[in-house]
Amino acid sequence: MSGRRQGSGRRWVERQRRDVYVRQAHEKGYRSRAVFKLIELDRRNVLFRTGQCVVDLGAAPGGWSQYAAERVGPSGLVVAVDVTPMDSIPGVDMVEVDITRTGSGELIRRSLQDRQVDLVISDMAPRMSGVVSRDQALALELAEAALKVAGCLLTHHGTLLVKVFEGETTTAFRHQVQERFERHVSRKPAASRNESRERYVIATNPLAGPPSGLEKQ
Repeated sequence: MSGRRQGSGRRWVERQRRDVYVRQAHEKGYRSRAVFKLIELDRRNVLFRTGQCVVDLGAAPGGWSQYAAERVGPSGLVVAVDVTPMDSIPGVDMVEVDITRTGSGELIRRSLQDRQVDLVISDMAPRMSGVVSRDQALALELAEAALKVAGCLLTHHGTLLVKVFEGETTTAFRHQVQERFERHVSRKPAASRNESRERYVIATNPLAGPPSGLEKQ
């Protein structure tokens, strides 16, 4: 390993050691610090209710699904979707699929036990290359995939929570959201790192109800 990589690794370990959210996630049994972003967004916007059906896109390692299952309770349903397998979570059904691929929506639909979806959440992010234009394009692809799935699955009064990265593509994505939902807001929770360009768009009440059949993605 080069000296540069070793230095970068040491800085990452030190940052994790000092991070209060990493420590709290470990203490509370959550799989990632990212859960505290969702907790804050839920407190500010009342995303979850008992008995809801929730689809968690890009769920691995599972922190968001853990919290969602706690909030919806035994009468609710949480479906965790990711391209890679992850360890099971009590109260969570899992679907291993790449949502950017054709037919992924139908696979998700089959796991819903004929329930309508109240909430779609997505904390998906690409593997960053350091090339800003490329990373923004990849992030936009994931956000648009989440928007498409939400449009297929959500009830008329449903909600989409999706991560975006501020940049040249963000305005265009927000216009897409505005065309498809009655209301939307943008938030940056305290648990997001200061240097991060991530924001979370919360969109409510799809302007057109869910289609009778899933469009082929």
